[in-house]
Amino acid sequence: MAVPRSRVLDLMRTQCRIFNTTYNPERLRLGTKILHQRLKGPSIASYYPPRIGTIKQLRRLYPEYDISDEKEDEWIEHLQVQTSRGKAPPKKKKTAADSKKFNKKKH
Repeated sequence: MAVPRSRVLDLMRTQCRIFNTTYNPERLRLGTKILHQRLKGPSIASYYPPRIGTIKQLRRLYPEYDISDEKEDEWIEHLQVQTSRGKAPPKKKKTAADSKKFNKKKH
């Protein structure tokens, strides 16, 4: 004697409500298994020691030492050369009054 499908689905629905699982009678791939897993990022990140990789971080850690950054120095020199030739990017506008948009002459 076979049990009707509607009765089996009602039983599954009740079972899912009791055990707090996802009701999925069509057995679709929903990805809930992955979503319920613990996040791996924090445990992986805590395994490795913190990296001190930038000159900025070194300057912050050791303010008593004069640490120079060659790339930054080259970039500043490059900008000075560009500025002297008039090829540097324009300075940012500090206020709305400085902007050309608000200073248009109306005829």
